[in-house]
Amino acid sequence: MILTAKLAAARVMRGIAAIVAAMAASVMPAAAQAEWKPETFTLANGMMAVVLPDHRAPVVTHMLWYRVGSADEVKGKSGLAHFLEHLMFKATGKIPAGEYSKIVARNGGQDNAATFYDYTNYHFRVAKDRLPQMMRMEADRMVHLKLEENEVTPELSVVREERRQTIESSPGAVLDEMVYAQLYVGHPYSIPVIGHMDELAKLTRDAAVDWYRTWYGPENAILVVAGDITAAELRPLADDIYGGIPRRGNLHVRSWPKVQPLAKSVEISHSDPKVAQASWSRNWLGAATGDADADALLVGIEILAGGRTSRFYRELNERGQSVTSYGYSMEMEAPGVVVVGAQPAPGVSIDEIKTAAMGVTQKFLAEGPTTEELERAKATIAASSVFTRDNQMAMAEWYGQQLTAGQSVEQIETWEDRVRAVTVADVLRAMNKYLADTNYVDAVLLPEDN
Repeated sequence: MILTAKLAAARVMRGIAAIVAAMAASVMPAAAQAEWKPETFTLANGMMAVVLPDHRAPVVTHMLWYRVGSADEVKGKSGLAHFLEHLMFKATGKIPAGEYSKIVARNGGQDNAATFYDYTNYHFRVAKDRLPQMMRMEADRMVHLKLEENEVTPELSVVREERRQTIESSPGAVLDEMVYAQLYVGHPYSIPVIGHMDELAKLTRDAAVDWYRTWYGPENAILVVAGDITAAELRPLADDIYGGIPRRGNLHVRSWPKVQPLAKSVEISHSDPKVAQASWSRNWLGAATGDADADALLVGIEILAGGRTSRFYRELNERGQSVTSYGYSMEMEAPGVVVVGAQPAPGVSIDEIKTAAMGVTQKFLAEGPTTEELERAKATIAASSVFTRDNQMAMAEWYGQQLTAGQSVEQIETWEDRVRAVTVADVLRAMNKYLADTNYVDAVLLPEDN
């Protein structure tokens, strides 16, 4: 089945430094911007469409994003958004249960789906001439999903097993849940995307049907299509296939409590025999998507702990205290997370590596980056864009994530310019705002009980 929890967990896994690269890779160089520009239109029923042209091969990636995710769930029903994502591959009035992905595969395509705090998306990649058929299937399940009890109940077992495989069998993922529970007390981000096991066991068909009727309508959807197509070609198809779907008219409007500052700093730890090497991270609440500080934070974390040229890597390895380091700034619709971390070399304790790492951090917060460090970090971020521009799925994901978090196409397009405009003073101000004299969550992953 679709292991979407892996996709969601990958966005918060402590040891995955590639998150920074994935975000940074979404910046397009100025030369590419001159030749490439997204096109947009909105259907009469409120569905927004974004076209990301890429004419190198007759292939398209179609992603339908709903502005709803696990953070929109009500108390006691965690995992419902992800559960409904699974059920969207069941029967409709036209397609038997389990046939959706088989039809995509028979047409030479691939499909999948993902649920996160802020969104749920469904996507397929096919040859351009198969796009109309796939769009009709997508439109069919937006309106005519049939949730039969004999299909819904067994799927709960699938989702619970998915949780066991992707979370409970992964020490890092277990620690992540503990970190987010501390960072986001009183906010929906404190609840894992895949849900708590005891609450998953209580989900029902009626709850899934209500979720579907509450959130799944054209006015709450964003269509992103990347590949060998233009807006002039897609719009008639979208009008014909999606345009006839009436507005639900009574869909819920997202309403979340404000993320509160941490009342105090805390340290949490998790040990497991499966852990091969101990690690430490410090986690602060950061900026939200579109926040004026987000770009400066991203550049600052890249300089401090983002890779082999970072201060963490250079200074800690020079002392023989660390074998790897990482850092990332994740933005979401609500304030995201700023993280620095390291894995100590053999013979170096967690306390020693934490003291050394924070010594490097405090020096950085006091002095700020050099001009050379700033320019290198911005060049690294910009250079990574080449790889994303070559990947339809990556581009479609980037636009969908930003749009469902409330950004406009224009704001996404100008992101590169904003990153290039970041100054030494911007980095120093933003890093001190979020990292200096603010409460945090320290997370320690250990190979065995200590």
